[in-house]
Amino acid sequence: VRFTLSDGERFAGGETLALLDGPLASLFALERTGLNFLGRLSGVATLTAAFVAETAGTRARIAGTRKTTPGLRALEKAAIEHGGGSAHRFGLFDGAMIKDNHVAAAGGVREAVALVRDRLAHAHTLEVEVDTLEQLDEALSLGVSVILLDNMDVGQIREAVRRRDAVGAAGGVHALLEVSGGVQLEQVRELAATGVDVISVGALTTQASWIDIALEFEGELRS
Repeated sequence: VRFTLSDGERFAGGETLALLDGPLASLFALERTGLNFLGRLSGVATLTAAFVAETAGTRARIAGTRKTTPGLRALEKAAIEHGGGSAHRFGLFDGAMIKDNHVAAAGGVREAVALVRDRLAHAHTLEVEVDTLEQLDEALSLGVSVILLDNMDVGQIREAVRRRDAVGAAGGVHALLEVSGGVQLEQVRELAATGVDVISVGALTTQASWIDIALEFEGELRS
């Protein structure tokens, strides 16, 4: 196999992406599986690039989520990175996230943070999901380094950024703010303009269209 383009490089319809040479039976056997991978992953990278383009001129980064195809997470995360996005977490092993169910089970943000910090390795980051400004204030007061604003509207997000910046200016932890919750392409520019650091988008993997890629045979038949 000789690829004519590098990972993450743009291409147009009709371009040759790779040249394959080998026994006919082997080429036909791998054709459909290979095209499936190329089409799926190119679609993820292409959609990611469209989202990333909407953040131009802002500090915001586009990140994927763990809503990936079973068995394909590593490949889909790589496709997101080739599209200009951030892979985010691969799993529970590389960062702790306290979500709404954890907060409810623990009895509150403060209680959940205390439980996780007591068990968290020193090198791991802690992220807390909040869905109200009151929960945000509590997370900021606890010195949480990453806070996810879940399903907040643009007005709430702007206020969250203002409160985060005020805490940082006063000598507290300047938390990284991430927004999430059904983010669609047409929302990205407005969200990025609020001053958040990360916009996580499940649609990169759940809504990506496959790119139509075909294998064309040329040359003499070889057994």
